[in-house]
Amino acid sequence: MFESLDATLLARFQFAFTVSFHIIFPAFSIGLASYLAVLEGLWLWTKDEVYFTLFNFWKTIFALAFGMGVVSGIVMSYQFGTNWSVFSDKAGPVIGPLMGYEVLTAFFLEAGFLGVMLFGLNRVGPKLHFFATLMVAVGTLISATWILAANSWMQTPAGFSINDVGQFVPVDWWAVIFNPSFPYRLVHMVLAAYLTTAFVVGGVGAYHLLRGDAPKRARKMFSMAMWMAAIVAPIQIFAGDMHGLNTLEHQPAKVMAMEGHYQSHPDGAPLILFGIPNSAEQRVDYAIEIPKLSSLILKHDLKAPLAGLDTIPKELQPPVAIVFWSFRIMVAIGFAMLGIGLWSLWCRWRGTLGENRWLHRAAVLMGPAGFLAVLAGWVTTEVGRQPYTVYGHLLTANSVAPIDAPAVATSLIAFIVVYFLVFGAGTFYILRLMGRLPRDPMPDLAEGPLRSAGITPAAAVATKSGSHHHGH
Repeated sequence: MFESLDATLLARFQFAFTVSFHIIFPAFSIGLASYLAVLEGLWLWTKDEVYFTLFNFWKTIFALAFGMGVVSGIVMSYQFGTNWSVFSDKAGPVIGPLMGYEVLTAFFLEAGFLGVMLFGLNRVGPKLHFFATLMVAVGTLISATWILAANSWMQTPAGFSINDVGQFVPVDWWAVIFNPSFPYRLVHMVLAAYLTTAFVVGGVGAYHLLRGDAPKRARKMFSMAMWMAAIVAPIQIFAGDMHGLNTLEHQPAKVMAMEGHYQSHPDGAPLILFGIPNSAEQRVDYAIEIPKLSSLILKHDLKAPLAGLDTIPKELQPPVAIVFWSFRIMVAIGFAMLGIGLWSLWCRWRGTLGENRWLHRAAVLMGPAGFLAVLAGWVTTEVGRQPYTVYGHLLTANSVAPIDAPAVATSLIAFIVVYFLVFGAGTFYILRLMGRLPRDPMPDLAEGPLRSAGITPAAAVATKSGSHHHGH
């Protein structure tokens, strides 16, 4: 049944499927960890119980998202051994330590302090608890740093030499980690995580405002999220532009695919807004374009020449259609986020932020937008790097393990079934939690368990609070 399929393509699809599931959770938990730290800090500073209630509300959701992120991430690293063993052998000396540092620094930090953050408030006191929350937030950022260093090195490799058996060997770790695209990609990804979280929090707040429950808490949540959207969306668009210029310098073929430039433009390239990329004919059909605008954006000069994919051999061109469309989806969502942010500022100025039901409806619709933008951006980056795994040095076709298509297809189907069951259930549960009200925290059971196996309940009557326990 699977004999006719291409093992490399299946292996790529499997990695794409698992990474797409995985990236959703870190994109959410990086932003949410920082939001929790802000909420707890504001609670300690102002003593306003609303912040504490919101902290407890989002804390549970964070724990679930964090857990699902860990589980979905472990599966990905296995594929380096099963499907991409040649890549692991060749790039392992560089990629391996970076992945190892991520576990040693970030993951241990997060996992260690996560327990204190979730369960330790009454045991360690508010100040130490706040420190634990901060450490979890810092851990998520360190985690992003190492993973993006590894991924950026594959995009813009630096600081290495190739030994006599064809392995990439680190020569200068500073150059490996701080490779040319790393700072841009790190900023772009962390801002994306913050925006993703802001729109989830804003969507949940707007949902509760529309339903009219817990107006004070919902309004606080919505207001904080909209500040984040209004401030971060324009910064993100600027950061994305800088990242694009960096990509043009180091991975021109990717930008050509993003822009749909099959042909070179010696005296200024048009910005193609929409169209249908036709790689067979090397042109964009039905193109709607603005003359010379692409040159202005990329080179800040209307007449600047831009090379096209006609300067690159056909077998080294990335798949244009996917990159072209994923890039447009990402940019469109980015501008929609900017629009919501500006709209919220207008409503805030007029004093109608908590009342404007159209804004609230729009915010609920935009709730999942961050995830779509992150996925679209990730697809743009990873598919745009093709046909290489290590850009300019190692082809994807030469990275794959000697595997048979049926074997990959079987594991792929298993992944799809299990992922949709497990993560579908987890996501459904998270949505259920979001739909509930941010309630007051449960009273703490200071006296330990009320009743455990093998102990007759009669003894509970004698405790200092009388016989009330039986009513619980």
